[in-house]
Amino acid sequence: MNLKIAVLPGDGIGPEVIKQAVAVLKAVAEFYNHTFEFEEGLVGAVAINKTGNPLPEATLNLCKSSDAILFGAIGDPKYDNNPEAKVRPEQGLLQLRKELGLFANIRPIKVITPLIDKSPLKRNIIEGTDILIYRELTGGIYYGEKKLSEDGTVATDICEYSQIEIERITHLAFKAAQTRRNKVTLVDKANVLESSRLWRKVVKEIAKKYPKVTLNILYIDNAVKQMILNPNQFDIILTDNLFGDVLSDEGSVIVGSIGLLASASVGTKYAMFEPIHGTYPQAKGKNIANPIAAILSAVMLLDNFGLNEEANAVRKAIELTLEHNIVTQDINVVRNFGTDHVGETIVSSILNNEEVNGYINLENISIGKSIFF
Repeated sequence: MNLKIAVLPGDGIGPEVIKQAVAVLKAVAEFYNHTFEFEEGLVGAVAINKTGNPLPEATLNLCKSSDAILFGAIGDPKYDNNPEAKVRPEQGLLQLRKELGLFANIRPIKVITPLIDKSPLKRNIIEGTDILIYRELTGGIYYGEKKLSEDGTVATDICEYSQIEIERITHLAFKAAQTRRNKVTLVDKANVLESSRLWRKVVKEIAKKYPKVTLNILYIDNAVKQMILNPNQFDIILTDNLFGDVLSDEGSVIVGSIGLLASASVGTKYAMFEPIHGTYPQAKGKNIANPIAAILSAVMLLDNFGLNEEANAVRKAIELTLEHNIVTQDINVVRNFGTDHVGETIVSSILNNEEVNGYINLENISIGKSIFF
């Protein structure tokens, strides 16, 4: 298969983790005889610094001319700490989602067996957890009209949704449920929010078209508790932009680290794949960031194009790496490896057809040699 992939590393640890995701995709292309072309574009704070624009036109055009987009992270403390800033890195991501019509963000929350005891939650609670969060991405409070009074003492953010925005992601969620465990949980706040009442009305009507799928409904305050108390009750979680943002970050507690969570943002034409961990500025340039979320995002990219054998090979390589405790410091604070070492291990596992002799040479990887005997 021939694919053109736009690579937008962004800010903070974005370039470091995306470098490893690209290396994994190159290894897949080599082993399975594909041709993947990569072209980088500027986005976020680095784009503001160079062009004054968080989403330069050249980057948008690159994304529109590519088969898929691999995205890192955007944001910078100098903008976070300046409430007067008129141009912000995050505006680039919001605009990109809007311009490409990426209305559905799909975030897997799945326990990885070798790391099950790294979660702060008990094994018997989280074992077998496999949740897909369908988060609406282009509407709601993040995109609604924003106001600040002239004296700066009153701020307003409007949460607005249309029926069509709710319908399109709801159909995706129910179709996905049909390939899994036939269960969708709508998370809203319909007791107080008019927008949530519209969500509930539309989703209930659409649910009638999928008779094999069970629809459950939870208020957001109950849902956040239930995800911790009994995550296995969930299959597909369907929710709006704000609640989806909160719930997917909460999912990092279940799996043990936000450095393990990938996502796909999809529309009718374009698709973008990104880790959900953000820029983690404290780790920038230190070679300590976990690249697995970015690599799992690349796995979702492979799945999106039907390259399931290739995607499963990467998953197995990740599991093998984790089984041998080749992890970054967010997983093991005592014995850990750098971002690049973890990525190189996964690449080597793919190119050496997984197990090789079934043993990884930890001494060799620590000095950058081949990891296998």
